[in-house]
Amino acid sequence: MCGIFGCVAKNRKVAPLIHAALKRLEYRGYDSVGVATIHKGMLYVKKDSGKIDDVHNMLNLDDLSGRIGIGHTRWATHGAPYKENAHPHVDCKEELAVVHNGIIENFAELRKELEDRGHVFRSKTDTEVIAHLI
Repeated sequence: MCGIFGCVAKNRKVAPLIHAALKRLEYRGYDSVGVATIHKGMLYVKKDSGKIDDVHNMLNLDDLSGRIGIGHTRWATHGAPYKENAHPHVDCKEELAVVHNGIIENFAELRKELEDRGHVFRSKTDTEVIAHLI
């Protein structure tokens, strides 16, 4: 099971809000955590495997700028719990970030089709195909 929280704020950074919300979702169990925000047209992502507090201490999740963001805690179903498999996942151009809860049954076929078209994957997860499909 995972935890997902996204928000849009009019006058404040969302990263601290997302971090706090993910802390409240810890009871669901997870092996990695990540946050993505948009600031001045740029997408920023911080993620790693481990507990929220440990990842925050390493990366300072609250430091991300932006008033739009999404966060995710992951419990691995496809791909081992390591940084590259943590959500959010981005497309080839790093213009889109995706988080997901569930299993994409045909992800291997989708991934091969996308790789044949030139897409480069960074993870072993099923979720990453969504970013490349969009």
